[in-house]
Amino acid sequence: MTTTESAENYLETILILSKKLPVVRSVDIANELGFKKSSVSIAMKNLREQRHITVTDAGFIYLTDTGREIAEMIYERHERISSWLISLGVPEEIATEDACKIEHVISKESFEAIKKNVL
Repeated sequence: MTTTESAENYLETILILSKKLPVVRSVDIANELGFKKSSVSIAMKNLREQRHITVTDAGFIYLTDTGREIAEMIYERHERISSWLISLGVPEEIATEDACKIEHVISKESFEAIKKNVL
């Protein structure tokens, strides 16, 4: 289950938006991330080909089981790492930015160890 950082960010964004909106569309993702709709369309095509999302005829985007698994893993890492950094006194904005970088590169083993012993 190897995905790019970009794909992980898109999947995480779809997960977050699906908690806030009745349906998620490419335009919602573009607005959330500040990207052009054309860039998002290309990314959605790639995620669909990798079977991480399905897109209805109406343009509604849903995570598949594998897409949801990746999105939830990244989201959990983001939430826990940013909370941890904030608890260490890092300003929230910086903690959130740093967590966004760390969440993609930390190994499963290191994250589990941190989760067990620190978070």
